[in-house]
Amino acid sequence: MQNHRLALGATAVLNAIVLSVVMHGPAHAQGALPAVQKSGVVEYLSGGVGLDESTAIKSASSQWPLSLVFSVQAGGAAQFASDVKLAIHDAKGALALDVTATGPYLLARLAPGSYTVRATLDGKTLERKVQVKAGSSAKVELVWPAGTNQHPA
Repeated sequence: MQNHRLALGATAVLNAIVLSVVMHGPAHAQGALPAVQKSGVVEYLSGGVGLDESTAIKSASSQWPLSLVFSVQAGGAAQFASDVKLAIHDAKGALALDVTATGPYLLARLAPGSYTVRATLDGKTLERKVQVKAGSSAKVELVWPAGTNQHPA
């Protein structure tokens, strides 16, 4: 009788897990996010390769002061870009973050203030000004022209 109760209990737990994955998707788990890294005093995470990770990053982006998205124009659409060299300077010109994005998304915990974002892909640099405000999330999309980052086979 006791083995039967254990089996029923294990089945109930397994059913709850399966139901949770069906209801929320596997990206609902924090484990789908790439590891938070640190450069100086700035925490950041970068990635978004694969559906689970990109979904998790998009969901988490509202919790971060700055959200960056990198892509290359391709016909009428845009294709995600990675290996973007990124330098973010504060209003005084001091370097706040200097990293290479490993995927099409980068989230950064920057202090409130004005920043200049310089992103370089395949030798082409895009620059944007962004205002990070306390309690909100700024989003910057950087889209390079068609043909950027395309290397002949």
